[in-house]
Amino acid sequence: MMGAYTYSLRGGVFCNAQTANVVLMAMAFGKAEWKADLYYLIPITAYISGAFVSEVLPSPIKKMGFLRWDTFLIGFETLVLFGVGLIPLWAPHQIVQVIINFICSMQYNTFRQAENVPMATTFCTNHIRQVGISIAKALRHRDFSPLKRGLKHIQMVLCFLAGGVVSTAACGIFGEKAIWLALIPLLINFVILVHADLSIEKDEMWKTPSGH
Repeated sequence: MMGAYTYSLRGGVFCNAQTANVVLMAMAFGKAEWKADLYYLIPITAYISGAFVSEVLPSPIKKMGFLRWDTFLIGFETLVLFGVGLIPLWAPHQIVQVIINFICSMQYNTFRQAENVPMATTFCTNHIRQVGISIAKALRHRDFSPLKRGLKHIQMVLCFLAGGVVSTAACGIFGEKAIWLALIPLLINFVILVHADLSIEKDEMWKTPSGH
């Protein structure tokens, strides 16, 4: 939803990952377009900063013994995206792009697995690759159990598609406030995580999440 939003309304770029920015920066170097080179350092730095913050904050938040970092991040992301929806479309697109770069990096670095399967929640290239790997393993070993893993990756790709469809349609109707639709799944997850932290998973507060 964030990728479709920034591409549709905020400068025609995808802020979920940084591969495109690195390629564009390299192309700018090749064309000796030095101002463009410097610009691409901004989103890349924002992404680095997001990863840095998401590595530094979990420990002190864990010591508070109230909520896990994962829960705090969902709450923070909800507030940030609400604020993004208040930024008018005539404002410089770079403002929203950098904000989305930052929170996408934190989300990518924090949520690394789903149901014991390594997952990326901000881009789907690896999910598509894993589907091909699962099919190959199933055919090679004549064992269909790898397909269960591949199915989880297919589900993730379908979620990406659904989010992109909804976000793109909403952009044409609600404008800059279209990003507020992303608050619905975020708030649902936030409530679930808060309930888990304060009750059914309170004794597991000190455990390190899988994949970290």
